[in-house]
Amino acid sequence: MLTKRQLLQYIGSVAGAAGVYRSMAALGMLGVSSLTGCSSPSAVSQSMGEGKRVVILGAGIAGLVAAYELDKLGYKCTILEATARAGGRNLTVRSGDVMEEFNSRQRVEFDDEDYLYANMGPARIPYHHETILGYCKEFGVDLEVFVNDNRGAFFQSPGSFNGMPVTGRELHAAQRGYIAELLSKAVNGGALSDELTMEDRDNLLSMIRGFGDLNADDAYGGSSRAGYAGMYVNAGLGGAMPVSPLSRGDVLGFDLPWLFVRWGHSLDQQATLFQPVGGMDKIVEAFKTEGRVERFIRYGSVVEQIWNQTDGGVRVAYSDRGTMMEPFDADYAICTIPATVLTDIPNNFSRETKAAIAGTPYDSAVKIAFQGKYRFWEDEDIIYGGISWTTPDDVTQIWYPSNGYHRDKGIILGAYIFGVPGFDQTSALNFAEMSPQQRLDAAIEAGSRIHPGYGNKVEAGVSRAWSEVPFQKGSWPDFGHIPVEALKQPDGAVHFAGDLTSALSGWQEGSALSALAAVDAIQSQAANGA
Repeated sequence: MLTKRQLLQYIGSVAGAAGVYRSMAALGMLGVSSLTGCSSPSAVSQSMGEGKRVVILGAGIAGLVAAYELDKLGYKCTILEATARAGGRNLTVRSGDVMEEFNSRQRVEFDDEDYLYANMGPARIPYHHETILGYCKEFGVDLEVFVNDNRGAFFQSPGSFNGMPVTGRELHAAQRGYIAELLSKAVNGGALSDELTMEDRDNLLSMIRGFGDLNADDAYGGSSRAGYAGMYVNAGLGGAMPVSPLSRGDVLGFDLPWLFVRWGHSLDQQATLFQPVGGMDKIVEAFKTEGRVERFIRYGSVVEQIWNQTDGGVRVAYSDRGTMMEPFDADYAICTIPATVLTDIPNNFSRETKAAIAGTPYDSAVKIAFQGKYRFWEDEDIIYGGISWTTPDDVTQIWYPSNGYHRDKGIILGAYIFGVPGFDQTSALNFAEMSPQQRLDAAIEAGSRIHPGYGNKVEAGVSRAWSEVPFQKGSWPDFGHIPVEALKQPDGAVHFAGDLTSALSGWQEGSALSALAAVDAIQSQAANGA
């Protein structure tokens, strides 16, 4: 009688890996999520991994997920990590930490308090990123709400509103109000009479009035949504008048990208978002602790060559602090090295794979963090979490902490500069080329246009330009880039995960899902005897 393993090997000889995969699913050996379509490798029979070695290149989120799942399946894993830490771009810095780039070295001088930290890489987790949230639940990583869209934060541009910052509540209320007013005029004027029944017309007008908070004349004359004039933003003890509305001309002439205003409507930016209590690297620590994957990691191991072997398997040459080590032979490899680095590593990949790697464009993102001498954003501006926006050719975003409320100090992200769709990389590249001190000076100048006296309110600044970080050389594949199919398939014994195969560019969820897909692909190869 055939065992399941023998049956799968037979199917593989006839139908290939795809046939094996479908058969494994039919036999209940793959736990497929109805929401993501990705398998849960832990549901697969462990017998496939017995006696098999997998070398994982990189200890970022993708590498950690892959090692964790492969270990449960019986594979013997080794992670070669070029740096002295795990996590990749998942980087949280605290007092005393040191950050190095190609041409600089920065020491973090924050006060030594557990709530004073900066996430210099990923910093938020959308509610529908179920894989990462699932690991947080499994490992007991405590979460708290990340405030992403705060109507009390500011929009500021030299070309709008006389260069003065306006609150999100004012801009959103005016935008909705004037759109509703114009649409109501069109409906009342019969412009849509061919499209609407009388009942439809009445229902639409009711919806429009509520959408824009129009007055009895179906005009926008201001709204309590924008706040009240006087001492308090709210109505206080009564009798206060709503703040005067922004003019229609100023709103229509708003010269920041409207993407900024509708940011909170984007799927990955919609509430609710989360952050781990104490820093994003709590996820990395959870993967490492409790005997999970730390024992697999070889730190300081720089990959020098990757070769598929003619008789099967893969050989990886690597060095440790400049000394070439004995090449590492394995049955399979999972490569999570960014394309910006991988393209310079000698290999014998196929022409299609090499072209896909070389053709993957990366963005350059820069983050700058300051310690607030006091929580001036709370005390003076009533801002609790959220983001203020400036021009995309400057610091772009200022983030306010979603933790440590009402404490003495706090960490404010004084700049998050990245490739905004529709704009080039000039600003991020310019900041990347600056010295750390020049970056801080530029961020303080920009921040002063939103928070007067900003330079006297912040201290202990640090920055991270991901294009200048060894073994990263970039933040993430360009937002508009679609992963090439050649990288979603194994090249011999080498599988790819992370940036190279994820359409969720820049998100940990994409890295985790790509790792699970690579694990499933290895399972298929193992079942096929490859």
